[in-house]
Amino acid sequence: MMDDLARAVERMRAEGADFCDARYQVITSNGIAVVDGAVRRISEDKVRGACLRARKKGSWGYATTVDVSKDVLLEAAVKAARNALGGNALGKPIPDTGEMRRGLKAEVAIHPNKVGMDEKVLAVLDMDRAQKVDPRIVNTNSLLREEVRENMLVNSHDRRLSWEEVRSTIMVEAVASEAGRTEFFYDIRGGAKGYEVIKGTDLEAFGREAGKEALKMLGAEKAPSGLLTCITSPSISGLLAHEVMGHASEADEIVKRRSFLTDMTGKKVGSPLITMVDDGTVAGARGSIPFDDEGTPSSRTVIIRDGVYQGYMQSLETAAEMGVRPTGNGRAQSYDRRVWVRMTNTFFEKGDQDLEEMIADVKFGVLTDRMISGMEDPVGGGFEAKALRGHLIENGRVTKLLRSFTLTGNALEILGTADAVGDQVELDGGSCGKGIEDWVPVSSGGPYCRFKIVLGGD
Repeated sequence: MMDDLARAVERMRAEGADFCDARYQVITSNGIAVVDGAVRRISEDKVRGACLRARKKGSWGYATTVDVSKDVLLEAAVKAARNALGGNALGKPIPDTGEMRRGLKAEVAIHPNKVGMDEKVLAVLDMDRAQKVDPRIVNTNSLLREEVRENMLVNSHDRRLSWEEVRSTIMVEAVASEAGRTEFFYDIRGGAKGYEVIKGTDLEAFGREAGKEALKMLGAEKAPSGLLTCITSPSISGLLAHEVMGHASEADEIVKRRSFLTDMTGKKVGSPLITMVDDGTVAGARGSIPFDDEGTPSSRTVIIRDGVYQGYMQSLETAAEMGVRPTGNGRAQSYDRRVWVRMTNTFFEKGDQDLEEMIADVKFGVLTDRMISGMEDPVGGGFEAKALRGHLIENGRVTKLLRSFTLTGNALEILGTADAVGDQVELDGGSCGKGIEDWVPVSSGGPYCRFKIVLGGD
């Protein structure tokens, strides 16, 4: 296959492409869903195909095919090169990224392919049954998702790469109801890992704790409203890093001048305690990749250092336009989707305080716990997140449990209020869309951070 991809690249060059690449991908995914103790869904899916991409004078041409025979690949290569003629862009040429020949397998302890579906189904059933800790648990949900991506890429800069990505995720969600009130709690584990995610988890305890925490939520109170001292849990810290600062730092938004962070390099954007990175090399994190979908090695990109804005995440195209090096953030949902600038693992770096110290200094405030959703606003810089729950802090002590509430504000104003940053970073894995499409696996997170944020109780 590698030789066939190389021939396709040569054909695109013969058709006048300034730069071109050929990417072959096989995506195998498994999913098991159990609801209320019964298997709801078992899925096994495989897609494969190739994408031929050619660039002429700044205009891209694409062609994709599921038939990867030699002759069809060559036909697609010609189409890609000729499709590039339809554009009228005058972008800067892609700089030579240099020769590279590498083949990498995913570093996982237990490859999903080595474990039978029967064993996986039993594991998910165990997680689900364990949630039923009380008659007030009225609904239980458990999931296992696995994905294996096999990639090959050849480009006109003499790169020949093959690499594998493996990701596994387990999730439990218990719903409790009493006296007309319904609450839920969830937990998720996983990352760029294999079946060791299951083997390394006490499944009975994993499910049981979700059930017990859902029951606690029945007694949660309404959160206070207004501008308050808020200690954000790693998941909420990660929403701020990812949804607002992260998306606004994707360089394809910068070159179009659609980001509130355009022209902000070298300027203060937060407290000196704030450092933020996008790092696709974090071992085991869901967003980690050895190469992006353009063949650029993954890297650690510092976006904010000590409160000062440093720069952007880059693809080959945006790096050429801005005269900088690519950062390994050119990513596509699959072989048949276009490449965008996308995040990998985006998070605030750790500080030097433990959580107890951060709580002790608060006279009245809120400690968040887990997120439900967040809003993306790279144009205006607005921040909105919904926390699953939290705890009231009174006179340096954690007191009442609080039900779901919303956090809002301007991202730069919030970052400027940071006066304490925790000493441990945690990452949560998920999937991120460019707008409402083109989903890729990512992680976001950080330490506990103490900010001033506007809260609204539900």
